[in-house]
Amino acid sequence: MKTAPPTLMPNIPAQNSPTRPTNTRGADDYLHDVIDAMEGRRSFDRPRETVLPPLDRRGFLKLGGGAGLGLVLAFWLGSRSNAEAATTPKTSSDFSPNVFLRVAPDGRITILSKGPEIGQGIKTAFPLIVAEELDARWEDVVVEQAPVNPAVFGRQSAGGSRSIPASWDQLRQAGAAARAMLVAAAAQSWGVTPDACSTEEGTVHHRASGRSARYGELAETAATLPVPDAATLRLKSKTEYKLIGRRFTGVDNHAIVTGGPLFGIDQRLPGLLYAAYVKCPAIGGRVVSANVDDLRRLPGVKDAFVLEGTGRAVEFFSGVAVVATSTWAAFQAARQARVEWDTAAASRDSWTEIAARAREAAASPEGPETITAQGDTSAALAAAGGNSVEAFYTYPFVSHAPLEPQNCTAWAHDGRLEFWAPSQAPDRAFELVAGALGVAEKDVVIHQTRVGGGFGRRLMNDYMCEAGAIAQRVDAPVQLVWTREQDMAGDFFRVAGFHALRAATDATGRLVAWQNHFVTFSADGRRPVSGGNMPEHEFPAGLVPNVRVTQTLLPLDTPCGPWRAPRSNSIAWVVQSFLHEVSVAAGRDHLEFLLEIMGEPRRVPGGIDTARAAAVIRLAADKAGWGRKLPEGRGLGLAFHFSHAGHFAEVAEVSVDAARKLTVHRVVVAGDVGPIVNLSGAENQCEGAVVDAFSTMLGLEITMEGGRIQQSNFHDYPILRLPHHPVVETHFIQSDHPPTGIGEPALPPLAPAVTNAIFTACGHRVRTLPLVREGFTV
Repeated sequence: MKTAPPTLMPNIPAQNSPTRPTNTRGADDYLHDVIDAMEGRRSFDRPRETVLPPLDRRGFLKLGGGAGLGLVLAFWLGSRSNAEAATTPKTSSDFSPNVFLRVAPDGRITILSKGPEIGQGIKTAFPLIVAEELDARWEDVVVEQAPVNPAVFGRQSAGGSRSIPASWDQLRQAGAAARAMLVAAAAQSWGVTPDACSTEEGTVHHRASGRSARYGELAETAATLPVPDAATLRLKSKTEYKLIGRRFTGVDNHAIVTGGPLFGIDQRLPGLLYAAYVKCPAIGGRVVSANVDDLRRLPGVKDAFVLEGTGRAVEFFSGVAVVATSTWAAFQAARQARVEWDTAAASRDSWTEIAARAREAAASPEGPETITAQGDTSAALAAAGGNSVEAFYTYPFVSHAPLEPQNCTAWAHDGRLEFWAPSQAPDRAFELVAGALGVAEKDVVIHQTRVGGGFGRRLMNDYMCEAGAIAQRVDAPVQLVWTREQDMAGDFFRVAGFHALRAATDATGRLVAWQNHFVTFSADGRRPVSGGNMPEHEFPAGLVPNVRVTQTLLPLDTPCGPWRAPRSNSIAWVVQSFLHEVSVAAGRDHLEFLLEIMGEPRRVPGGIDTARAAAVIRLAADKAGWGRKLPEGRGLGLAFHFSHAGHFAEVAEVSVDAARKLTVHRVVVAGDVGPIVNLSGAENQCEGAVVDAFSTMLGLEITMEGGRIQQSNFHDYPILRLPHHPVVETHFIQSDHPPTGIGEPALPPLAPAVTNAIFTACGHRVRTLPLVREGFTV
């Protein structure tokens, strides 16, 4: 398996349609659109419906044939609505294929990967699915990154763990169609029926005669044959898989470990200049005056100027641009900027005030808005008498802090504005950039680079707007790079939250009532900020007879956005921790208590399949040795969460000493996301999720005063260090359910598993994150 530069695939321009409207929507609307699209609001609870409709014969287009080209199949995986894609007849004139599979005469098989690679492994997983059904040798497969062109490729964004479920069936059909054509070519050459032939590792065999031929030898003949109807294709059964479910190295791994040019920050162009951009410390402030003449005289500086900005967080704020011959010169000059700021329209958010107002609001058992109301919770709590539990939980704002800071290379030339950007949503940038910078969308060109960490931050393309605005003033390509301090100050943060909870059990210790007053934040006064909402069917709704969840919205100017496993990353901790409080108060074993809540196998509103949930809970507990006796100061904690259509349970084994020094010895992860495509990639995702969640839970916290973010770098935003990395053991139930994504659902159960284990180990109940707030260290 290897990567290669573009070869003989169809010539697809990196250019968008010029027909989209100008972006005039509000920043908050844009953010909600982004997260809605990433989370698939209408599909998360129904993962099967995220799958695109099956391909029919008209869904394929045979492009290849002739000397040297081999077999080229094109088909559609795209953003057209399911209904449209399923019902609109395709003709040769309106069919715009966006996935291409080529079998060359030399046996090389090339597959375009259309989406951004942000570390989730899609660039390896997509070709694996095709190669499995094609019955190809993995070492014959080459992956090429597709250009950014939504008119051709449809949705080209990464988020919400949706790439695999959205494309699974069609990728399999594409591989199976190509295999059928190669078999037909062999059968025609040998004068036998296709049924008499078989395939294995890129070769067609006719066992009766002993003849065989490699795919490359058959490619040109196959290209002369009709494309089979999808209804006639036989897809492999799970027992026939030779590639899917095994471990494969990521296709970019060699370039990553050898420093090969992959990421946005690696981009180089002839004559490239480098830019820094100084913005107001109070989010949203604008420049009144600046010493740009002084800056222009500094070493290496080519120019300095003020940009007014659009005043929208998703586009760009006012600031001072410094353009220089190196990143170092630009950064050094930017530090010399003396700017008078107008902060009249800037954020004045104060964490101290936010926390006080939230606690005051949460003092009431209910908020003004009802999210969920099932049964009679008040009556059930009253009837429970002494069998009720109350608690107040809170968690902070956090930053994404990707390893690769925000950056973008832009070049205004020949009437076009051209970008090289590490973006999770390059397809959305056309409209945004064009609207913010006053150019026609047809004149915007975007190139896709690998992304050095996203976690939701790079769903926003504000750094592209900044780079484009600077490039419009410079007669050369310009690379804008943010410092770590700018990245942390200019994030779209994971929103904080506050929960006042009550629950009750009956005389047998069964959970009968659940009440949650959720205090969250709003930018527009109408709805929660991105990632700050509570779904109507959030666990344990639908599984407990009496549930009441209400909400209070507090105003917030600090930009917030999706952060890995949006909202689940915090709600899971609150819900699963409080459930443990209730089971302890009722004198119940927590494993037994959780399984009792799941009850009979069924699917409940919200998407939880209780049989799958119970299975992963049992698996995690079994592998972790639940119930075994541990030394004093050591404990096990169990938690479950369903998100992004994935069922995950985790057990953490921790020890706590008298000084609250915490050691997480081992984390056992059990998940069910259907069949695993690349076992190595899936394990990697789970291990990364555990470490990310542990790091965030332990010490990460963003605070603000006067609209200014108070943390600036890793000295006061302490990412977990290697010596404290726990052993992570991952187990999958490779069920026959349709596959769903794995980039996010393994993260939410970690925090409650650890804090439940802390309680078991030392009797301290953690109700405030990060853990350092309650005196814990590692």
